[in-house]
Amino acid sequence: MNTWIKLESRDGFVLDAYLARPSGTPVGGLVILPEIFGVNSHIRDVTERYAALGYLAIAPAVFDRVERNLDLGYTEDDVRKGQALMKHVAWDTAIDDVEAAGRRVSEAGNVGIVGYCWGGAAAWATAAQTTTFRCAVSYYGNAIATLMDRKPKIPMMLHWGEEDHLISKEKILQIISSAPDAESFIYPTGHGFNCDQRSLYHEESARLANERTRAFLQTHLSN
Repeated sequence: MNTWIKLESRDGFVLDAYLARPSGTPVGGLVILPEIFGVNSHIRDVTERYAALGYLAIAPAVFDRVERNLDLGYTEDDVRKGQALMKHVAWDTAIDDVEAAGRRVSEAGNVGIVGYCWGGAAAWATAAQTTTFRCAVSYYGNAIATLMDRKPKIPMMLHWGEEDHLISKEKILQIISSAPDAESFIYPTGHGFNCDQRSLYHEESARLANERTRAFLQTHLSN
């Protein structure tokens, strides 16, 4: 059963979250972190796909602190709005909201993170100070370039497109070098390659990245 629920963050702030339950006993918990477009149809679909793999999966509406019910598409206007809102989301409060989501699904056992774009950077930031999560995965988290003073303290996997228009390959390699223990992969494509609702989608890269992510999660979240 998939449903919207409420979460309470450490400072008392209440935010929405989309919760997807597996059909059987969960194999672990998973927090799905969105792009700058909110918990939109793509992120809900990703959450449901991981639930179908056996995870108790949750996507927190981390943009509720600046605009509630954010559900954007991928037009130029949507991109501009998401970019504007993103600037008003503080990393530390975002981490608190991510942690709240992680606690909610901890009933399923070990908990991990999978984040995309802004959510990929939030996964990195959370991995640098978490006590809740066992592992984290970042897809094209270009804002990690502004967070390199924070180092992941848990196993981490990083997926990048070598033609990403939001970050240079040189900067990607710097990030990879700064986290030598992370499993890092670069694909022959650009930004947003995992989103099958965008023209940026690259099926082969998405398939390979998702296979690697599933294996990584199984290794670190198996109860």
